[in-house]
Amino acid sequence: MAPPLLQLPGIRLTFGGTPLLDGADLSVEAGERIALVGRNGSGKSTLLKIAAGLVEPQEGEVFRQPSATIRYLPQAPDFGDFAIVRDYVAAGLGPADDPHRASYLLDHLGLTGDEAPATLSGGEARRAALARVLAPQPDIMLLDEPTNHLDLSTIEWLEEELSRSPSAIILISHDRRFLERVSRATVWLDRGRTQRLDRGFGHFEEWRDRLLEEEEKEQHKLGRQIVREEHWLRYGVTARRKRNMRRLGELQEMRARHRGHKGPEGAAAMKASDAAESGKLVIEAKGISKSFGDLTVVRDFSIRVARGDRIGLVGPNGAGKTTLLKMLTGELAPDAGTVRLGANLTIATLDQKRESLDPEESVQAFLTRGAGDWLEINGERKHAASYLKDFLFKPEQARTPVKELSGGERARLVLARILATPANLLVLDEPTNDLDMETLDLLQELVAGFSGTVILVSHDRDFLDRTVTSTIAPEGDGRWVEYAGGYADMLAQRGSKAFGRRGGEAKKAAPAAGKPAAAPKEPAKKLSYKQKFALESLPKKMEAVSAEIGRLEAKLSDPALYAKEPAAHQKLAAALDAERAKLAAMEEEWLELEMLREEIEG
Repeated sequence: MAPPLLQLPGIRLTFGGTPLLDGADLSVEAGERIALVGRNGSGKSTLLKIAAGLVEPQEGEVFRQPSATIRYLPQAPDFGDFAIVRDYVAAGLGPADDPHRASYLLDHLGLTGDEAPATLSGGEARRAALARVLAPQPDIMLLDEPTNHLDLSTIEWLEEELSRSPSAIILISHDRRFLERVSRATVWLDRGRTQRLDRGFGHFEEWRDRLLEEEEKEQHKLGRQIVREEHWLRYGVTARRKRNMRRLGELQEMRARHRGHKGPEGAAAMKASDAAESGKLVIEAKGISKSFGDLTVVRDFSIRVARGDRIGLVGPNGAGKTTLLKMLTGELAPDAGTVRLGANLTIATLDQKRESLDPEESVQAFLTRGAGDWLEINGERKHAASYLKDFLFKPEQARTPVKELSGGERARLVLARILATPANLLVLDEPTNDLDMETLDLLQELVAGFSGTVILVSHDRDFLDRTVTSTIAPEGDGRWVEYAGGYADMLAQRGSKAFGRRGGEAKKAAPAAGKPAAAPKEPAKKLSYKQKFALESLPKKMEAVSAEIGRLEAKLSDPALYAKEPAAHQKLAAALDAERAKLAAMEEEWLELEMLREEIEG
């Protein structure tokens, strides 16, 4: 068995007070895909920096295979003195690395390479940093929030790129679906220590909950044992002095262990402030359009938003999501068409760039808008420190300047203020940025259960699928279409897996190391015989499968079947699932062939 490429045993690090890392371990073998997970502030990024050699631990060892190449993606890339992006990416290549791969990556990430780093947006900076890390195909990639500021098509392309990569990968991300698709092992950093699960992130949360439940039981047993020993100490028959002293020492040790146990950090307690109910009609847009010069970002779009709707906006960066959002809420006037807002509408807005944050303002002053120590939540006066505690802030942080908060703490602070504002329409632009998964779970529950209306922009597919009732997506040339359901439902209805992106198709494969990228193939001139036959025969097959689904559903609708024949009921249910999966696969194949036919004939 080959030795690990990277080994970090017994890592300890303290920045004053409670240790951040207290005996953490991390080991990486060739080709492993590890998700490093934990609460915001648990030390994940610090552990990754130690692995990259950027931070030295106070205790523990750091072993790296001398021949292993390591590349690190920080949350905030440093472009140094590089004049253009291409030079920045090329500087990450080794002497034996293929320069064509850097060009391939820049193209597929929507960059020309001639951009000046100072002019890049957050998403462009993230894509440039990814190109630098991916280009050399290192032995180990250390990725800290690689999907931050990326649009959905780029995230899906990155998933495929990492799946093809021969590199070992350690990644930190709040994007559940990304972690599920990329990881094969999970390391949980909790209270300074690590525990490893040799399965992907999809199995993590069940495993974590089981460990926490076992830990709680152990602490309860220890507490009961202490009570028994204390009873013996007071009322038991005196034995030999030596034995008594030993038993007393064991009791003191148990007390110290019980007293020193640090339980898991609590969860945030989010609750939105309710405003008076809005009218049934919240927003009505008719034929709205918006252009910037020659670029039309919204063309002839119409929608009716009713009270209780939860609408998600998705699409590539630059498609016009924020522009459409501003027009729907009356913040931006359309060039053509009309927008009518409903009666009794109270709007609370979370902007993507968190522009409402003043870095010099204290946490409490920002929360209360400078109105002192108290705020009113749903008609009840509440002290700011108590409300901040619901969002996992410590009492001493109330007077802390905003500039000293981490990205996750800033995100929680903005959410705390938004949710303290009475509203019946929540407008959330990228609300999941920088939030840990536990806080994301609570935000998801809040959005799904909000009594008013929600319009949100997000690149988090899992969050969209769990919260929204309809999804608005771009179809090109400024056209937007509303689909019923979440992101996965939208994809099924569109019949495609990703949005088009500038700079190349998301599905192109990377060139092999040492070989230039192949020229793109010419589109097919006509359908092959096999494709033509499938296009003609699939509708009949789908009709037959649909009939079989109807027959199975009719049988399963008999309420007495399960009571009389549970085994038969189970068999029919399994057959129904199989037929539905078969129909979905046929529909997808037919849609792809139909689109290909239209492309050839058009």
